[in-house]
Amino acid sequence: MFIPYVLVLFVLTCLAGEVGAPMAFGENVSSSPVSRVEVVLAYPHRTHEAEIKKEFVQAGLANVHFQYARMGHPPQNIGLGRDVPADKAREAIRLAIKYNLGVGILLPERLFPPRFITIASSNYDDTVEYHITQDTLSKLQDSALSTEAFHRLYRDLTSAVIDPKGRY
Repeated sequence: MFIPYVLVLFVLTCLAGEVGAPMAFGENVSSSPVSRVEVVLAYPHRTHEAEIKKEFVQAGLANVHFQYARMGHPPQNIGLGRDVPADKAREAIRLAIKYNLGVGILLPERLFPPRFITIASSNYDDTVEYHITQDTLSKLQDSALSTEAFHRLYRDLTSAVIDPKGRY
């Protein structure tokens, strides 16, 4: 008996549980709230990577990748993509404060993919660094801010024209 090749593939796909409703063009695909987190840590933290990674995962930041600064401390900056949920952004700020001795610089969201977070990156110079005070940082950490309100504040804080000093 001859079974058409397409029928066999269909049955195997159904058995594997891969058949669902067909996607319409432009339909949103469910995805994790944060696609990737890149963190630069001070060199002494390298021996505690497993514990630090576990803390990031418990905070809902599962796809985390670490690098280590060989000397000194990495910059106290954070950059967030425009679609990072406010609760995950606050967790990233909390962890940046804990492992990077604070957050004093915001990097504009326009530089990053929508669901991306970077902590202590040295890839950016003073032409895109927005220095903030602890009072301003506490406003971003306000748990009453919705994701839209959080990103509106974040964009406001990172949209002024910067007058580079020193290096340029």
